Amino acid sequence: MFKSCWKPLALSMLALSLLSACGEKNAQNSSASITTASGAAVSGPTITVNTARGEMNVPENPSKVVVFDMATLDDLQALKVPVTGAPKKVLVPYLQQTLETVNNTGTLFEPDMEALNALKPQLIIIAGRTAPKYDELAALAPTMDMTDSGQDLIGDGMKMLDTYGKLFKKEAEAKKLHDDIQNLLAETQQAANGKGTGLILMVNAGKLSAFGPSSRFGWIHTQVGVPAADTNIPASPHGQSVSFEYVQKTNPDWIFVIDRTAAIGEEGKTAQAVLNNDLVRQSKAWKENHIVYLSSASYLAAGGVQQMKTDLTNIKAAFTH
Repeated sequence: MFKSCWKPLALSMLALSLLSACGEKNAQNSSASITTASGAAVSGPTITVNTARGEMNVPENPSKVVVFDMATLDDLQALKVPVTGAPKKVLVPYLQQTLETVNNTGTLFEPDMEALNALKPQLIIIAGRTAPKYDELAALAPTMDMTDSGQDLIGDGMKMLDTYGKLFKKEAEAKKLHDDIQNLLAETQQAANGKGTGLILMVNAGKLSAFGPSSRFGWIHTQVGVPAADTNIPASPHGQSVSFEYVQKTNPDWIFVIDRTAAIGEEGKTAQAVLNNDLVRQSKAWKENHIVYLSSASYLAAGGVQQMKTDLTNIKAAFTH
């Protein structure tokens, strides 16, 4: 009887030993190091964060961070997190002082891989405009894709802020900023309540595009609560091309304007000059001086702390005057 029991018992003990060793090894890997797509190991404590590509482990509180997303740079500036590199030629006025201090790493569309290799970042953060370069960047260093959903600017912006608070050990600071924006949103909603319909227009090279509730600028309708003057605008990243006659016929109580030409630094007529024509002047919005110009950051740094504060403050002020 002893002989017949010994073999199964020995096998069971061996299996338990192997499982224990395996579990111990996995625990060490998840907390001590991660490996980039190129196979380079990054040592130190890691943290799990939510990204546009799902959950991933990244270095906790990294000291060398390269950013290819202006909303992220906005958040990190607000949280007083130093940044090592970023594309420097981006026209967001309140980010210029920070951009002057960082290493140039190319553009939002074309990262400078030679500069990145020299910097050896511990973490790279990207979003929409740089997302197609994810694989190339992830081979160099851990890379977080923070592209938003495109339909919930303030909600996505709050989640991103909370993520950075956790990642960089700035949770108290992030909570304060989060609460400030939440309170400002509530005040803006109250100011906008019952004040009429709105139309969101982008002016670019003298042409107009309209954006509806399901667009990247739709937060004015869905979160601030301004009813859409036209509920049939299809969802599109670039909006629906419209005419001045369309604005006249739609006849919104309010017009919210993004001046893309000015935001990207191109020469051409300002949005104010483009909209100042016979047809637009016939709209209720023009007659009542209900034209609200959004910040350049609403196009270039959408979802960043300062962008949300600036545009909510301006919209609130327009509705309370």
